[in-house]
Amino acid sequence: MRFNNLPADSGKPALIQLTINMPDKYAIDGHKLAYHPQRIAQLLDVGEDWEKAKSVYPIYMEVSPVGACNHRCTFCGVDYIGYKSRSLSLEMLKGRLPEIGRLGVKSIMYAGEGEPLLHKHINEIVQCTYDSGISISFTTNGTAMDESFIEKSLGKLEWIKVSLNAGSSQTYAEVHQTKEKDFHFVVDNLKKAVKFKQDNDISCTIGVQTLLLPENTDEMCDLAKLCRDEIGVDYLVIKPYSQHSFSETRQYENIDYSDSLSLGEKLSLLGTNDFSVVFRGHTIKKYALADDERYSKCNSTPFLWGYVMADGAVYGCSAYLLDERFEYGNLNELTFKDIWQGEKRRQNFHYVLKELDIKECRKNCRMDEANRYLFALKENQIPHVNFI
Repeated sequence: MRFNNLPADSGKPALIQLTINMPDKYAIDGHKLAYHPQRIAQLLDVGEDWEKAKSVYPIYMEVSPVGACNHRCTFCGVDYIGYKSRSLSLEMLKGRLPEIGRLGVKSIMYAGEGEPLLHKHINEIVQCTYDSGISISFTTNGTAMDESFIEKSLGKLEWIKVSLNAGSSQTYAEVHQTKEKDFHFVVDNLKKAVKFKQDNDISCTIGVQTLLLPENTDEMCDLAKLCRDEIGVDYLVIKPYSQHSFSETRQYENIDYSDSLSLGEKLSLLGTNDFSVVFRGHTIKKYALADDERYSKCNSTPFLWGYVMADGAVYGCSAYLLDERFEYGNLNELTFKDIWQGEKRRQNFHYVLKELDIKECRKNCRMDEANRYLFALKENQIPHVNFI
């Protein structure tokens, strides 16, 4: 199994790598910016001109329907927010989602600082998003994935990914800080979703993801077999932990993955034509890179993505939630256009451009691969680019 499509000593040109590792047909360990050339051309034309920058809308957004969560996972990066019992108004979303779609946002992942399926109107939110022409996905712990959601919403999703961070109920309870029965409950919910998908010829991709932790490393092969043989999902993603700068939990801050790449070799043997094991070895390897070997500026913020908290606040980066420098406005008070073209985003545009020190940013953040690609394009790192 190859963890990088360029040799380890190939140097900085690796920043522009685009080829997808064969087991990762979903490009989970990479990026998909090459499929949005018009938006990238628009971004590259901005330079330092706010008048051009203000109309570059996100391709992708993450939206948190609720702030509450029924688990307290040991690795939770947003524990500092406090799992507050608040939720986005369905009526507000019915007004904002069509606008967001018209402005060019192509996809929304419902996830966030809480468990998204706990929203009492989640099926109506999915329907409204779908009607707005926006592609939909979910990241969830799966405990609230009931028959109503499966029957009403599954067919409208591009994909759903369930966080299942162990191969046994005992370890699951330890990591998710919940009861062992939740493990079996989630497995049963996944089985019901897979069966409904098959019975109704639904295209929604159903996956499982897990963080590679000291507690669960020895269970990864068992988890892969469970996903493949008993549940029948489309893929299992195994990814490294990334320390959030603001999170209260620090028990995995110095986690060492130097001996983990061999696990990817074992897991790759468990894949089939119908089931992929996506071991994010490329992301694991990037931990060894010095900060000055990746890129010097963030080119994704405040352009290609956005985050909406459960109180309606819009942020340019999920690594800086509650940081006023990255908060642009609130959907309960302003239209999305007014927020995205507003004064707070203008200030953030100049801040990211001139002042942000990315050494303070979360390593291997969600936009890391996109930033490597954009930095290579903007800095023209590959020699002789016109000789195609």
